[in-house]
Amino acid sequence: MAEIIKKATRESYGEALAQLGDKYEDLVVLDADLAAATKTGIFKKKFPDRFFDCGIAEGNMMGVAAGLATTGKIPFASTFAMFAAGRAFEIVRNSIGYPHLNVKIGATHAGISVGEDGATHQCNEDIALMRTIPGMTIINPADDVEAKAAVEAAILHDGPVYMRFGRLAAPVFNDPSTYKFELGKGIQLREGKDITIVATGLMVSEALAAADELAAEGISAAVVNIHTIKPIDSDIIIKAAKETGRIVTVEEHSVIGGLGSAVCDVLCENYPAKVTKIGVNDEFGHSGPAVELLKEFGLCASNIAATVKKELNK
Repeated sequence: MAEIIKKATRESYGEALAQLGDKYEDLVVLDADLAAATKTGIFKKKFPDRFFDCGIAEGNMMGVAAGLATTGKIPFASTFAMFAAGRAFEIVRNSIGYPHLNVKIGATHAGISVGEDGATHQCNEDIALMRTIPGMTIINPADDVEAKAAVEAAILHDGPVYMRFGRLAAPVFNDPSTYKFELGKGIQLREGKDITIVATGLMVSEALAAADELAAEGISAAVVNIHTIKPIDSDIIIKAAKETGRIVTVEEHSVIGGLGSAVCDVLCENYPAKVTKIGVNDEFGHSGPAVELLKEFGLCASNIAATVKKELNK
């Protein structure tokens, strides 16, 4: 059996920026005194003249990124998700979203898996916040391969993009030789007839593990990866509802306003079906080892499988 490779998508983000710097000469990177953590330091080392450390002033960084975008540059503004989506929200809304500028936001350290940094840094609201900004594209990649492809897709897309990356190393399950990233298109990873698990980001690998666990018990669960939460792939969600009749969404984010809410929006308008949301339930996180916290909050394969069985037994 091949060894499972694990890699944090924040590392993939930093590596992708450095790799793409030669190809896209207008690419510039901004950071808020966190280059070592966001991994944008990799780009800084290779392209020091195209890297700008704006200090611990995230709102100002977003304003600088907006200004650079008006000159034809493709700025990637990078910091923790809590600061990018939370602290700088008003600037992102009014200086980037409102004029629809070509700014890319690289938000790392999202979700409960920030671990020991605790509730103040465990941003479980960023997708909900960014979904409310008109014209904002939201990408939440699941592994190293997808994250690197997402960075280039963001460069090629004309308009603001919010990209969500994790601190915790995630299993790499996509094959780089065959993987194709399409903005706004979900990916059917497993076929199934009993229920569909719709997942995003770090939870995709957990959904796949849950499907394997369920298969051992004779339960056929389809798995869909939604890497682009806005615009979301309505077709693949409606297709899943028609084929299996029941949906379980899984996200390392609040159950309010994130992937689950986006899926419900689609189905309510097009094909009503039962949806059960797995995520952070209207509560703050707390400090602790990332893997243990994910289990505590039910963001793991065993809880996904248990939830599926519970829904099928109703």
